[in-house]
Amino acid sequence: MRDSVRWLGLACGLLAATVFAGESCRIGFDIGSSGIRAGVSDSSVTTRTDIDFIGPLLAGGGLDETATIAALRELPKQGGFPTDCVRVGGGFSAWRIALREDPDKLAGILARIEAASGVAVLVLPQNVEGRYGYFAARQLLGDKLKTSHVLDIGGGSMQIAGEHWSFGDDLGQKLWHRALCEKVRMTSICVLQPMSVADLAAARTLLAEKLEGVRAALPPPVSMTAISPPVTRGVLPAVERLFGKDAGHDAIQRARLTAAIGETAELTLEETEKRFAIPEKYAMYLLSDMLLVEGVLQATGGEALQVSEIDLTNVPGLLADDHAFAWSGHYGCYLQRLHQAGVAAYASDPQRCGDPASVVRTVQP
Repeated sequence: MRDSVRWLGLACGLLAATVFAGESCRIGFDIGSSGIRAGVSDSSVTTRTDIDFIGPLLAGGGLDETATIAALRELPKQGGFPTDCVRVGGGFSAWRIALREDPDKLAGILARIEAASGVAVLVLPQNVEGRYGYFAARQLLGDKLKTSHVLDIGGGSMQIAGEHWSFGDDLGQKLWHRALCEKVRMTSICVLQPMSVADLAAARTLLAEKLEGVRAALPPPVSMTAISPPVTRGVLPAVERLFGKDAGHDAIQRARLTAAIGETAELTLEETEKRFAIPEKYAMYLLSDMLLVEGVLQATGGEALQVSEIDLTNVPGLLADDHAFAWSGHYGCYLQRLHQAGVAAYASDPQRCGDPASVVRTVQP
């Protein structure tokens, strides 16, 4: 799914620094493709647990409802969070996939989760995820963030997020690897390496098609800082191992990356692990990650990618999102709209829940 939308910002109250009158505090849950992270307003404490949501979903299973409820109950206790907080969760790539596959089933799961845990879980649009990512990166990096955008590659989704404009797609590490397997190996699960010249050409063509909306979505000039482990612990160390560090800076030059792709494509997976001295979990996806980064640079017209690893979560953005927390008091209405309008339910107006026509009306500037 592609979603490149200008920030609504003030229109939805998104990323405002205030808490609703009457709220003692907020707890936000970042429910990603690989786990859940929780935080509370007025505190920097974050608790987390690993749950593989995307793997079972792609294998034809479903979301782990039992593990989700247990985590939503336990994570606030682990952090010593107050018990009287309003609780909202943001469901991202895996939850968007589940919504597309079976809206009725997901609505039932969400209703049971809320009844058992007190957490209103929203399925958030791709552009909202991008806003949260940039908000958190700006908080963590401050003046060290010198680029117009951050590149965040998760397990299920990929975001090029900026202050005013963003682009996102279901091109996270695992989903892109799966799409590449289907394209060049005709199966959803595969070991890509070694890849021929023809395989690489097919991969680049596929990625160019998936990223064709980037230039229209992101007015130039676009510069990026990669902030997530697929780049910081995989692609960057591999390129530096081949060519050395780039003039004392943590950066990846596109020309070097293209050359590294050519060398890596000739190796087996076992040879890749030995050649780059990286763990199997990074070696498995290294070549597909390299191709993804190269494609993003190509799509944005960039010649270099800055790199700065941070412990990025969507928790700060969610905690500051007044519009998301407004749904906590109208969650039955939200689930009804989710069934009717899909992911667009988030942007509709919770104050108009009594209006049958309001499902198609979104908060406007």
